[in-house]
This record gives sequence, structure tokens and C-alpha cells, in this order.
Amino acid sequence: MNVFQLKRLLLGQPLSNQMIVHEKITKKKALAVLSSDALSSVAYATEEILIPLAAFSVAAVAWSIPIAMAIGALLLILTNSYRQTIDAYPGGGGAYIVAKENLGVRAGLVAGGALLIDYVLTVAVSVAAGVENIASAIPYLREHKEAAGLLVICLLTLFNLRGVRESATIFAIPTYFFIFSFLVLIGSGAYQLAVGGSPQGVNLIHETYTTIPLLLAVRSFASGCSALTGVEAISNGIPMFREPSQKNAKTTLVYMALILGAFFLGITILAHMYGIVPREGETAISSLARSVFGDSFFYYMIQVSTALILVLAANTAYAGFPRLASLLAKDRFLPRQMAVLGDRLVFSNGILGLSLVAAFLIVMFEGDTHHLIPLYAVGVFLSFTLSQAGMVRYHLREREPKWFQSLIFNGLGAITTFIVLIVVAVFRFSHGAWMVVLLIPAMVLFFTRIHKHYLTVAKELSLVGQNPPGKLTPLKHTVIIPISGIHRGVLDALRYGMSISNDVRACYVELDPEATERLKGEWTKWANEIPLVVLKSPYRSVITPLIHYINDISTITKDDLITVVIPEFVTARWWHQFLHNQTALFIRTALLFNRGKVITSVRYHLRES
Repeated sequence: MNVFQLKRLLLGQPLSNQMIVHEKITKKKALAVLSSDALSSVAYATEEILIPLAAFSVAAVAWSIPIAMAIGALLLILTNSYRQTIDAYPGGGGAYIVAKENLGVRAGLVAGGALLIDYVLTVAVSVAAGVENIASAIPYLREHKEAAGLLVICLLTLFNLRGVRESATIFAIPTYFFIFSFLVLIGSGAYQLAVGGSPQGVNLIHETYTTIPLLLAVRSFASGCSALTGVEAISNGIPMFREPSQKNAKTTLVYMALILGAFFLGITILAHMYGIVPREGETAISSLARSVFGDSFFYYMIQVSTALILVLAANTAYAGFPRLASLLAKDRFLPRQMAVLGDRLVFSNGILGLSLVAAFLIVMFEGDTHHLIPLYAVGVFLSFTLSQAGMVRYHLREREPKWFQSLIFNGLGAITTFIVLIVVAVFRFSHGAWMVVLLIPAMVLFFTRIHKHYLTVAKELSLVGQNPPGKLTPLKHTVIIPISGIHRGVLDALRYGMSISNDVRACYVELDPEATERLKGEWTKWANEIPLVVLKSPYRSVITPLIHYINDISTITKDDLITVVIPEFVTARWWHQFLHNQTALFIRTALLFNRGKVITSVRYHLRES
């Protein structure tokens, strides 16, 4: 099986351009693909609220409920705000597009950089959290979190390279399994409390609120805002929906917000009522499920569904990152390869790039969710703020029907997300958020440098201001053919050189005088009509004397171009190539940036078995 056959086996057959309409997905599948990031935050957002409160005192944990309600109110504001974004940008209203068109290119690049970072961290955080939840039930995995995380990323990459519709079908079942499992968990926990019993393992905390410092409450709120990550994914991915895509996206956004809000508040209330506090080696969800179900089948069902939704949250980034990268590439702020659709109608280069960077973060932070999350929220709320501010500018400019009502929603969204951004940046700065604060300007600089390069290339290649020549004339050029001996492949290269120029020279670098004499004898029999130039190499280098000779000929002849024809033989099996010198590769590399040189290869294919 060769490489191409293996690719077809893993990824499937190529899809034609006409099939792109069939790659659109329904609301049910879109909920799985685009909402899993937001829904998955239920698995760790409550725990992030509890960690700073529990560190202060056990009684302070009671503050988790009002903090969660404040975050729920922010979710409501964001949902309404992004509904306005979907109305204004039915073709996909990602923060990059909204900020660029309404606040300027620089603001758009900041939003784009923040979103790219957010998507990478979504993969790293979600995979790490998923592995940790499984490790809570299977302690053996705790020592192998990195390896398990890398394996999950490889599987996600494979599924997404197969195409949007196939990945949506694969991941729809786990999403609804998660929704069902958490309905069972919240319903069972509430029922046990309602009937007045004290289930085994329950340790109720009295409903008395201790006084806590304001800064502690704000810090806990900032940590819990990780529950809002992924809310923007649906407004970014409108083109993925079946028609009417705009209406379907708005409906899916409401469903996602209702499920997320209900689950987040429900889990936070139950965690408080059951006395759940963070502890080493077990997640808050695992502790709550164990308190409600013990070590029964339902406990393991909750752990499996939580791990699956966290893995699917990473898949949301695989839907968003490649599309955003393609938009930046089309605007010439990222390499153009990012804008190319692969043979399965997905942006393959973006998928592979996302996987590589996320895998690096998993290794760098040893698969620890708590170390990764502080990096997470800064980029999220920065993109939220720029997107909402851009929509405010849009409404003031366009003044469409009901624009003032929309302006209020987006203005409120911009103000609240900006406040949260400041809080998150301040309270998480020393915990790792400083990396993101420094990385975003660096990415903007990176984007602008790429853009400058593309503009320079376009200017150099442009025919604007040039006078048409009337008739094209052939270039004057000398052909130089570097050889290591004389064989069938060399003869083919010599014939090719004679067909394109009247000035053909074979060039041989002498490493062994006896071999040179043998070559001269063979040369008179096989190619006497072409001059053979022998170059001395006292330091046994092949490349250096050859490059010097090519440059000397260019100076002497003053040709328009120098054509270097490299004879190569290609082995029948790919691994045989490693058994031979790669001199041709080194020659091409040495001449790559050498102006006025054309390098071409004449290949002779061996028929060995």
C-alpha cells in the first residue's frame, strides 16, 4: 500500500466542488459541531469558581451561586448580542470580519489573532480536561495524560480531515449523550434533595454567606467566565448551516444558550448543596456524580459523557480555526496555503496547523487543565469586546429597522465584556495570561509582515506601467549540466540541454584524478560534441566549486539567464532514495536564491524491483 492509497483509506475519496452544497449541516448537527465548546465548559467552569473560594474558606463556597447567576446574566447579554451579529452578517460574522469592517484593519487583526489563540487553547484545554475526567475514574491514566491527549488530537485531526458532514455525524451522538447524562445528573441530584433524604456522601453546607473580600469574588467571577467560551462559534460558522442558514443559526444559538445556562447554574447549585469542594486528583463533576450515584453505572456514564463533550469542544475549534485562517489568508495576512480547500472540501492546512500547535501546548503544560485555563479567557473576551464594539459602530452607520434596540444589546455586550476582559487580564496576568497579552501584539506584527511581503511581491510582478513588447523574443542562455559520471540519465540530460540551447557545457568536479581520467575516456565515446569542464576541488567540496563556476559563466557570457540542468535517477521504491547521495537537492538549494539562474531536473526512472 503506497502513501496515496493510505490517504484514501483514512480520509476517503476526493469530493468535487459541486458537492460543497451537500456538506452543509442541519441544526441538530450544528449543535454538535458548533455548541460543544460552550456546553463543555459546564465540566470545568463551576470548579474554576470554587477553587479560589474554597481556598479562602469552606463557607465562602456559598458565593458560587450568586457568581454563577452573574455569569448567567452575561450569557444572556452575549446571546442577544450575537443574534444581532447574525442578522448583520449572515455570511459569517466572526469578530475578525466585524471588527475589520467597522473598527479598521488593525482592530480586525487584533480580533483575528485573539480568536486564533482562543481556538488553539480550546483544543488544548478541552482535550486536557477530557483526559482528566477519564483519569478521575481510571487513576492509571493520571501518569499518561500527555500521551492520551496527543492521541485524542490525532483522532480529531483525522476525523476533521474527512470533511465537515462526516465529522458532524460522528460527533452528534456524543453531544446528545452528554445532554441526556447531565439531565439525569441534575434531575437525580435535585430529586434526592427534594425528597428530604441525605444521600450517601452528601455533606450539606448551610445557606449562610460569610463575608468575603471583593477581590476574591471578582477573581472567582473571572475564573468562572470560562463558561462563556465558545458562545461566538455559531455566529462565526453561519456558512456551515443549511438554508435558511441565518434563521437556523439564530435558532441553534438560542438552544445552545438555554442548555448551557441551565446546566451551568444547575451544576453550580448542586455542587454547593452537596458540599463539593475542589480536591487533587478528582474533578468537581466527578465528585458530584459520585455523591449522587455512588460508584454505580450512572457515575461512569457521567464521566464518559463529560470526557466526550470535552473532546467535542476541541472539535468546535476545528470548525472555526481553519475558516478564520482562510479569511486572513484571502486578505493576505496569513500564507495563501491556509485559504486552499483540500480534496475533502475542508481547509486541510488549517486543521493540521491547529493540531500541531495544540499538541505543543499539551506537552508544554503537561496536560494540566488548571495551568492552561488562565491563558484561555483573555483572547475570548478581547474578541467578544471588539465584535460587540464593531456592531455598535455598524448600527450607528447603517441605521436599519429596529437599529436602536440592536444598538442597546450590542452596546451592553461591549461594555460588560470589556469589564470582564479587564478583570480577567488583571487577575490572571501572573498565572499565565501575560503570555497571551504579549502574544496578540506579536501576532498582529506577524500578520502585517506577511501582508507587506505579499504587497511587495504583487508590486514586483505587476505589469502596470509597463509597455507591451509587441513581440516576445527568446532569452539568451547558457546550459550547464553538472555530472558525477556518465550513464543513461546523464545522456538524457545532455540531449535535453542541446534541445534548448546552442551553448551546452557539462561540468564535473574532480575528487579523484584517476576517476577523472576514466571519465574523459568515456566522454569521447558518448558525448564528444559537448565540452566537458573539469573543476578542481582541493577541499573535496562538490557544491562550492560548481556555484563559483556558474557565477563566473554568468559574468563572462552576460546571458539573460543561466540554465542548470540536473540529471537525476529515481529509484523504484521510495526508501531506496535514502541509499544515494542527495547532491541534486543540495545544488537546487544552493541556487534557490541566486538571481538569474533556472534550475531544472531531467529524471531517469529506474525499473529495479
